[in-house]
Amino acid sequence: MIPSMRSLTAEEYVEAFKSFLEHSTEHQCMDEFNKEQMPNIVAGTMARVSPGKTEHTSHLLGDFMAGQDLKMIRILQAVHPGVSIDNEIVEPNPQHVAAYKELVNQAADLQNVSFIWHQLTSLEYEQQVKEKGTHKKFDFIHMIQMLYRVEDIPNTIKFFHSCLDHHGKLLIIILSDSSGWASLWKQHRDCLPATDSGHYITCSGITEVLQRLGVEHRVYEFPSGWDITECFIEGDAVGGRMMDFLTGTKNFLGTAPPALRRRLQEALCQPECSSTRDGRVIFSNNLSMIVVES
Repeated sequence: MIPSMRSLTAEEYVEAFKSFLEHSTEHQCMDEFNKEQMPNIVAGTMARVSPGKTEHTSHLLGDFMAGQDLKMIRILQAVHPGVSIDNEIVEPNPQHVAAYKELVNQAADLQNVSFIWHQLTSLEYEQQVKEKGTHKKFDFIHMIQMLYRVEDIPNTIKFFHSCLDHHGKLLIIILSDSSGWASLWKQHRDCLPATDSGHYITCSGITEVLQRLGVEHRVYEFPSGWDITECFIEGDAVGGRMMDFLTGTKNFLGTAPPALRRRLQEALCQPECSSTRDGRVIFSNNLSMIVVES
């Protein structure tokens, strides 16, 4: 008897996500953005700060992006030497929080940096802030690949934008409209099982919200790829985890009806989703970095 399809648990998602990172250039893409744009972006966030006196506050909302957050902290340190950094993290997954704390423990170079941990969803954090009546202001807030799991995207963006201090910046990293994900969600949504509760949103959906809010923003586009060749190899364990990540489904290849599997694999091979390089199938994982002014 074939088991029924079901969504990934939090632990299973972590494993599928790790497989995605190992075979994609997502982090390299973000590194390129950090190198080319981040120094200029954070340079203007602390015009009022005197070195060694006023604390700079940053705020993380992310999807297991602790390593990227620490890289951004190091950029802040380089651009604003001698300034204390008070870093607050909002992350509901206990495994992600534990992994981040371990990275912090191993980082000997994080001088004048403090960490406050909130094992909460963004909505729970928002409710907590409103209940306490302490609307703390931040110089820099980033949301890295996390708005797919937010119930009310416009209100979430509106709330965290309201948390920016004068000169503050909100960075939203989201999939680009030129990515294979955008095409898959738009043209082949019938191939995706109902188990995935994520929001199918890309850059244009976010910029529409920002335009309605009337806030100034800039968009930077960076190419990224994901080698999904193993998705098409029967019985391949890596390919199985990739398909689980793509669909949000545990053991998709083993539980989905054959017709659904075929439709999804055919969709993934379409030129609007993927390209072929040296016999490998590279799915477009292009990212948009949206910088929002306070």
